[in-house]
Amino acid sequence: MLFTFALFALAACRPHDFPQYDPNYREYAYVTNGSSSTVSVYDVVNVRVDREIPVGQNPTAVAANPTRNEVYVVNGGAANGQGSVAVIDAEKNLVAATIPVHKLPVAIALDPAGTFAYVVNSGSNSISVLDLKARRETAQIGVGEDPAAARVSPDGRTLVVANRGGNSVSLIEIATRRVRSVMEGCPGASDVVILPDSSKTFAACSGGHQVMAILLEHEARPDGRSATADRIQSLLDVGRGPVQLALKPDGGEVFVSNSLSNSISEIYANTNDVAGAYLMGADPVRGLVSADNSLLYVGNLHSAEVTVYSIEDGKRIGPGIHVGDGPSAMAFSSAGHLLFVVDTRSSDVAVVRTQSKPPAMFTMLPAGRGPNAIAVKAFRLG
Repeated sequence: MLFTFALFALAACRPHDFPQYDPNYREYAYVTNGSSSTVSVYDVVNVRVDREIPVGQNPTAVAANPTRNEVYVVNGGAANGQGSVAVIDAEKNLVAATIPVHKLPVAIALDPAGTFAYVVNSGSNSISVLDLKARRETAQIGVGEDPAAARVSPDGRTLVVANRGGNSVSLIEIATRRVRSVMEGCPGASDVVILPDSSKTFAACSGGHQVMAILLEHEARPDGRSATADRIQSLLDVGRGPVQLALKPDGGEVFVSNSLSNSISEIYANTNDVAGAYLMGADPVRGLVSADNSLLYVGNLHSAEVTVYSIEDGKRIGPGIHVGDGPSAMAFSSAGHLLFVVDTRSSDVAVVRTQSKPPAMFTMLPAGRGPNAIAVKAFRLG
């Protein structure tokens, strides 16, 4: 039945609705199945399930290398046990290596060159530094209690870590692999984003109703920008339970998913002004902005729908896109014509056509049990 629906949907689309690919082009979406110890691989070109790959126990996060044809899966392991990172060869879609890390890893961040990965070990209060070419850990950096998320600044200088249990944000100097600063006063720090010019980071304080804006240290530049030290610039009032941040690609605005207020808040990144809050569905937990900076897609965990917000118009578009139960992670295809929505409770992936007016459901694809994260990798063979 599902296969028949997918064929009908494909046949109903006009040729110009989808990109035209050359024979050597490959694109896959990788979804971690936390309760199946597997990764589901989806062929984005043909919009179908490709295969399911066994990885380690309790996979919780996934990231694609920007320069190598590899994908990295964080395996949380058993409770209080050692975790690992599975390296998937994207050309063969097989596990090529497994790298041991530490207790209960939950997230991963890669540097812009795809040379090093930084694994967040929530049970060890540390960051594992992985040399991706050598496929081994080269350092372990201590951070705050129960770290939950990390990001590398676009200039490759700073690693920003949200310490959920420590109610703080750690700023790590990547060159020396030392903690440069610790910013206290962010209850339940759960997510971070960094502006494209690496001047500022924002942290979601999920235990309260605020977002912390932090200026990042930098030296004086030829363009006239003066030197500055790390410092908290502002605490911004948003909705209750801000759990995730979505940054516009141009860096102009940050959108906050307020899980306990059923809303999103819009922050102007340069001025730290909170433009307002807008009602979404029940328990918004994930936001994603389109590449053209025009639309924000919001996954609502308890509404079984994705709501679409027009950034320019400042309002929702339509009643919401019905997906599966528990939408909790999302990713665009490389061309941006499809949005993949991971439905944790119904164990499936909804595929949304973003070029429709308004965006609309295209098809549903099965996943393993407890899917929870997604990454997309595109490349050409040869």
